[in-house]
Amino acid sequence: MKNRTIVIKIGTKVMASSGKTLVPSARDQDQSRAKSRDEARRGIDKDRLKSIVNNIADVLDRGMKVVIVTSGAIGAGMGLLGLKKRPIKLRELQAAASIGQSALMQLYSHYFKKRGYLVGQFLLTQEDFNDRMRYLNIKYTTQTLFHHKAVPIINENDTVSTEEIKCGDNDRLSTLVSDLCHADLLIILTDVDGLLNEKGDVIDFVDDINSKVLRLAKSSECEFGTGGMCSKLEAIKRATASGIECVVANGKAKDVIIDIVNGGKVGTRFGSSGAKLIARKRWIAFSSNPKGTIIVDNGAKDALSNKNKSLLASGIVEVDGDFVIGDVIKITDKNLKEFARGLANYSSFELLKIKGLKTGQVKGALGEKREDEVVHKNNLVIL
Repeated sequence: MKNRTIVIKIGTKVMASSGKTLVPSARDQDQSRAKSRDEARRGIDKDRLKSIVNNIADVLDRGMKVVIVTSGAIGAGMGLLGLKKRPIKLRELQAAASIGQSALMQLYSHYFKKRGYLVGQFLLTQEDFNDRMRYLNIKYTTQTLFHHKAVPIINENDTVSTEEIKCGDNDRLSTLVSDLCHADLLIILTDVDGLLNEKGDVIDFVDDINSKVLRLAKSSECEFGTGGMCSKLEAIKRATASGIECVVANGKAKDVIIDIVNGGKVGTRFGSSGAKLIARKRWIAFSSNPKGTIIVDNGAKDALSNKNKSLLASGIVEVDGDFVIGDVIKITDKNLKEFARGLANYSSFELLKIKGLKTGQVKGALGEKREDEVVHKNNLVIL
């Protein structure tokens, strides 16, 4: 168990206090400053958070490394602002996240410090994963925090996120982080006991997220956050394809993290594919958002999928999107079904000029020739 890396995603419903008003009462406001600060965080269940932190500290004491992907910033901000319902306007959500994130980190820092551990904060957007250098910098900083026996605590940067740069939700973010730090296990804590079958019983183990499994998931929404089992299964499918084992369990259960790490029968465990792509190809396949699409003919699809070949201009039928050299792009067949991703050696503007041309004709069309391959096989991933 020693030296294993575990990513723990703590969902909004786990963090949110239940049965408590988010508005501090007049009596609360008349208490001491410390008490008032404490009561102002009533959007977060502090007792549960403390229990989770103690569980994680027990895991750290055993020599394992843990990364936390946390929700709850908006909920904490709502408590501090006295809001009873989740804001609708983006600027109000961002303001609540800005206020709540600070309070949330204070709680984490306080509880971990009692157990002898420091914490380090990351606030990320999809752009941090799209850019290879920024992606690697996050990875190296995480490794340095491990060296100092500190706990990386990660959340999406909701104060600046828009639809264009959002990771999507913290379920997806947790899989991106798991891949980045080469995690052995991803634990997703929510408010249900796991994936349920048609009878409402927990499914102990899933070895393949197929259409039957996906039908069992039902979308759900939370007053303080978004997501549901569908979101989790989509994220887990990516993680298991990267060789990461996953568990979905009830974060409100006592000692749930310890039980999972010990291999106990807790929640639903999802088996990994076993085989891991090399790090660069995992980043191409799962972490970065494609900037455009290349549509290829059947011959090119067969060469890429079955013969380990690079993509040449002659096999390209059409180009969609606006991308530059080095961007990640989708590769689809003529039916627009994506089957691969890769790093482009030419921009979309250049490819519109050379699509369908043989290698010897590229120089004449562009005035120069840089690469024979539009996407080299070393920078190509078959999905």
